[in-house]
Amino acid sequence: MADDHPFGTLPVVDVAPLLSCRPAGLVEVARQIEAACREHGFFYVTGHGVAPDLLARLTRACAAFFALPQAAKMEIAMARGGPAWRGYFPVGAELTSGRPDLKEGLYFGAELGRDDPRVRAGLPLHGPNLFPRQVPELRAAVLDYIGVLTDLGQTVLRGVALSLGLGLERDYFAAGYTASPTVLFRVFRYPAPPPGEDGWGAGEHTDYGLLTLLAQDANGGLQVRTPGGWIDAPPIEGTFVANIGDMLDRLTGGWYRSTPHRVRNVSGRDRFSFPFFFDPDFTAEIPPLPGRAAIADGGQPRWDGQNLQAHRGTYGDYLLGKVSKVFPQLRREVLADEAP
Repeated sequence: MADDHPFGTLPVVDVAPLLSCRPAGLVEVARQIEAACREHGFFYVTGHGVAPDLLARLTRACAAFFALPQAAKMEIAMARGGPAWRGYFPVGAELTSGRPDLKEGLYFGAELGRDDPRVRAGLPLHGPNLFPRQVPELRAAVLDYIGVLTDLGQTVLRGVALSLGLGLERDYFAAGYTASPTVLFRVFRYPAPPPGEDGWGAGEHTDYGLLTLLAQDANGGLQVRTPGGWIDAPPIEGTFVANIGDMLDRLTGGWYRSTPHRVRNVSGRDRFSFPFFFDPDFTAEIPPLPGRAAIADGGQPRWDGQNLQAHRGTYGDYLLGKVSKVFPQLRREVLADEAP
């Protein structure tokens, strides 16, 4: 495997043919994505066309924010974002698998004004972002990044559509489930664990939606669960780590499985990561695709015993149920009426 993938165990997929939408190369990209999703649920994305200076701008602005005194960071605490679920949380405030994570972070999403119909209706996880007054450059960096990664998410999902072998048009997702996507963007700082402690930056979990695109700094720490055990997903300069989420698992009837992963920062330095979650329309229901529905019953059980096919309702219902467990206190404060 290492010989086949010189950058590490996880495969590397060049998505440049999906950007040009030319027939040449599309079959091979689809084949590589299918193999990656079937074998690992994770792969590196190269040939994406995202300018390196965009992530550099974002990293500088985020580092400046996290260097602020705690009182200044709490000026944009998530509780101030209300149902939009945006803003800052301190180390230990987010729970993964019921345990506090050793990380602090910022939650962002698509920037929606107060006059947007979804915001006026009080739809959870929709609304304006919170930005720090002390780091004015962060706003432009975040919004530019969200715009570019939204386009990349649509691009990678073209390859996913082709990879399924169901005769789907390459723009199947963009014309349907992600025509109005749920876009969630996080920035995390993982401090080095105190001496003598080995706390997890993020415990074992799967992502909730369709596709995650992760940029990570040079310090590493991401680990992916495989049938043969846990493997590292080290940073590769100029790439994103892509992984599939629970809704793509559900949509494909388990043909593609959302893969457990976790983070432990052992670098001795701060670790920054930038996960971008590209998910279905908040109001969409996600039934298995024709031709894939039967696989769910015949496949291997999920790592956590959950049956994704048992969910009834919209993606928004599923997402709220998940994030309410991640921030139980915030749920009680701002989402008590909305979360199931």
